[in-house]
Amino acid sequence: MSGKKITYKGADTEVQWDGRLCIHVGECGRATNDLFVGGREPWCQPDRVSSEEVVDVVDRCPTGALTYTRKDGEADEVSGSENIVRVMYNGPLYVRGDLEIDGAAKDMDGVRFRAALCRCGQSKNKPFCDNSHEEASFKDYGAVGDKGDGLESEGGTLKVGHAPNGPLLLNGNFTIVAASGRKAWSGTKAALCRCGDSKNKPFCDGSHKAGFQAD
Repeated sequence: MSGKKITYKGADTEVQWDGRLCIHVGECGRATNDLFVGGREPWCQPDRVSSEEVVDVVDRCPTGALTYTRKDGEADEVSGSENIVRVMYNGPLYVRGDLEIDGAAKDMDGVRFRAALCRCGQSKNKPFCDNSHEEASFKDYGAVGDKGDGLESEGGTLKVGHAPNGPLLLNGNFTIVAASGRKAWSGTKAALCRCGDSKNKPFCDGSHKAGFQAD
């Protein structure tokens, strides 16, 4: 995983790419416009599309690796109206909303809005995913059984911390979406597995106590 952070300049909009966060999902490269074109130098050229198209493509990035800065007087990215945690099939947690993630570098601007969090226990870039789940043959199909306590309101800051060598600790209003797309759980507090061994994924069941080392 590259540690580079690169800015692609444009007259009205600039795009930033953070190699520390990119896991090559491909949402940017598969967009049907000329913003990102593989093999081209530079591969990102903001002036080839409208500012609105830049915003649309950058917002598709689930990891926070892509961000944008508008120079046309329009507002930069703001957090959405609700906090969502998506449990990915055999993959990470995609989190989106008004995020405050413990362990994020101060210059990781995108993870204030979007992030991919490791849940296999193998990432070398915790709390973020680095695709280690693929080599580790991590398996979890993203079902969610519990419904949670529900929400009285939506939005607000979602704080993502962690217990030492233990689970992710989420505090704030949020909804968990199963890999099937179903809004499955809602509440304000949860301990989510990050060791990869819980029998009650995505929730922690104490399996990390067998010797999980992350911190």
